[in-house]
Amino acid sequence: MNHRALFPALANKSYFNYGGQGPMPQTGIEAIMRSHLKMQELGPFGNRVIPWMNEQTDLLRNAIASHIHTTPETITLTENVTVGCNIAMWGIDWKPGDRLLLTDCEHHAVIAIGRTLERRFGIEVATCPILNASNPVDAIAQYLTPNTRLVVVSHILWNTGQVLELENISQVCHQNHTLLLVDGAQSFGSMPLDMNQLKVDFYAFTGHKWMCGAAGLGGLYVALEAKDKLLPTFVGWRSVTTDTRGDIKNFQPDGRSYEIATSNYALFAGLKVAMDIHEQWGNIELRYEQILNNSKYLWEKLQKISKIQCLLSSPPKSGLVSFQLTNPEPGSSQKLVNYLESQGIFTRTIANPDCIRACVHYFTLESEIDQLVEGISQELGVRN
Repeated sequence: MNHRALFPALANKSYFNYGGQGPMPQTGIEAIMRSHLKMQELGPFGNRVIPWMNEQTDLLRNAIASHIHTTPETITLTENVTVGCNIAMWGIDWKPGDRLLLTDCEHHAVIAIGRTLERRFGIEVATCPILNASNPVDAIAQYLTPNTRLVVVSHILWNTGQVLELENISQVCHQNHTLLLVDGAQSFGSMPLDMNQLKVDFYAFTGHKWMCGAAGLGGLYVALEAKDKLLPTFVGWRSVTTDTRGDIKNFQPDGRSYEIATSNYALFAGLKVAMDIHEQWGNIELRYEQILNNSKYLWEKLQKISKIQCLLSSPPKSGLVSFQLTNPEPGSSQKLVNYLESQGIFTRTIANPDCIRACVHYFTLESEIDQLVEGISQELGVRN
């Protein structure tokens, strides 16, 4: 069977927005619907539904832990990357004069959290420029100070597609006794991840982008060594344990301590099915290899368009390929994106730097990439 046929959204468009939201597989959609019906059949609030919800939760938590090579105890289930970043960034016991270090390539959601922490706790928020840095690891190391409590970086830069050397960044942070939070919005589901090798403290991710799950479900990895340094901020009944009288005994001993209350449990089966479908095509190493092949093919095609300049000087080690118009006018990037979508080709603009981003997955076709390149050439009035 044609693997792409499992994803109904791919039937009538050339899709290059996996970094925003991935298309759900039909069986994932059906699994969510079956779960909703199952809960209605069992309760939906009764003695029989609780074991079923616990089973779905355990299945997903175990699948995620296996995928990123860690233990289920380190996984907190969240709604998305931003929630995971909030848990990690607010959970630090901040004191006035402490320093939070971001990079100039972080998503504005992370920047907004940092500015709010600055106002609330009187901390210093610094920004390390890595967008044009020849060596981002050295740049971050130079910006570390004795009072830097936390560094936040993205594994794959959402604007350029560059992959950061997390193992080296983790090493320089820990040598400075600084915690490291990673925004994994673009990496979970697109490249192999091994928390044992990366040695980061916190890793926030989502299931609705490259893993093609439903919007509203993600997670946060908290290293066992870092858990005592991360206090729960939002707390609910899922965060704690109780005795037979219903009195609170303690916080949950694992990642559940950062979970709050009722979730949309039906989404759990949808993400688990999506993860299984990707594995049917090939393991994450093979999928990543194909993503890089497609990324290189697109990058090389774009290089031949005279009015286009790719942000990276070599093919990115990710599925994100960003490019700029060489002589842009105000609104010209959005105009091009709008034209492409009118032709059934879905891309997006990025504000900083002003560019257009096209994402390729392992099941992206070369013919789709050719169609994208032809559409750009036609709108710009150049030959490719």
